[in-house]
Amino acid sequence: MLFKNKKIAIIGAGPVGLTMAKLLQQEGIDVTVYERDKDAQTRISGGTLDLHKGSGQEAMKKAGLLEKYYAMGTPMGRTVANEQAKVLFSNKPTTKNKYDNPEINRNDLRKLLLDSLANDTVIWDRKFTDIKEENGKWFLQFENEKDVIADFIIGANGGMSKVRKYVTDAQIVYTGTLIIQGDVPEPEIACNECYKLCNDNILMIAAEGNSLVANPKNSNILSYNVIFKTPENWNSETGLNPEDTESVRTYLIDKFAHWHDSYKQLFSATSSFILWPTRRIPLGNPWKNNRPLPITLIGDAAHIMPPFAGQGANTGLLDALILSDNLTNGKFETIEAAINDYEQKMMIYATEAQQETSQNEIAMHGSDFSFLKFYE
Repeated sequence: MLFKNKKIAIIGAGPVGLTMAKLLQQEGIDVTVYERDKDAQTRISGGTLDLHKGSGQEAMKKAGLLEKYYAMGTPMGRTVANEQAKVLFSNKPTTKNKYDNPEINRNDLRKLLLDSLANDTVIWDRKFTDIKEENGKWFLQFENEKDVIADFIIGANGGMSKVRKYVTDAQIVYTGTLIIQGDVPEPEIACNECYKLCNDNILMIAAEGNSLVANPKNSNILSYNVIFKTPENWNSETGLNPEDTESVRTYLIDKFAHWHDSYKQLFSATSSFILWPTRRIPLGNPWKNNRPLPITLIGDAAHIMPPFAGQGANTGLLDALILSDNLTNGKFETIEAAINDYEQKMMIYATEAQQETSQNEIAMHGSDFSFLKFYE
């Protein structure tokens, strides 16, 4: 067995890292997840996730969690409107397609995965800073904490991962699109007009190269993304601060002054904002082959991409499925061989996902609703 008397450390308790831990743990492997969040109750911001058949749902199935995901997820239809709040198209999920890609709140997904793991699998409040190799072991370093020893490290800690430099020299690049994410608590009261326009569906608007996508059923919050092209230095010039909520509200209301008042009501009711310049990691060059000890990347740490094809989390869950199978199926004589096979496969399907995402990002900046293909 590849992992007899060996310890695996996963950096990051997002859905990909936790799924990886579950898939390994159910095969009897000693695995620990280190996460910078203070505890399991720390709220994860952002919109809902939809897990796809053939990738995310396959990982859930292997983990024995697919039916629970179906029970917790919400099938969502689509409402397409124009900038004057005229509904152009609307549909509801059907009995046939309701399990194709139900939307699930990120915190609910984290709880689902955490509840499936052994107690104390996740060590909270551990901000990873660096690693070093010494005497055939990895020493993981955390802010204000003593070092942790591991035999194998899996970086699952997102696009800004500090593990990446030990695996690849690839640098993150800006794709040219900015997303302003907003949350509205109790939307049925705070922005009733926009909430009703959604009609319990995901609402989509595109006009003059700008887009808005809103989900009124992200737990008790309406979460939305405003999407538009900007140069890389845009925010350094404007000085827009997401922590200054009122200034972001004013910016959006001014930018979309000619849009219907229901959208301005949405912006005015927003309680918090996040500014998200979308990025990706080029995958064209081979990863380092001179790693002193087993180490690899999964999820956004490996192949961050914008959300314009719904592929980010799903590709990461496919990583966890393939890597965990390689490590436990008995087909590989060494951990390094199992990692190498995973990475070769990942380069192919992650590149395809990035290409689809890039095509959709271009379409997103049109005004002919061609971007709808990746929401269907």
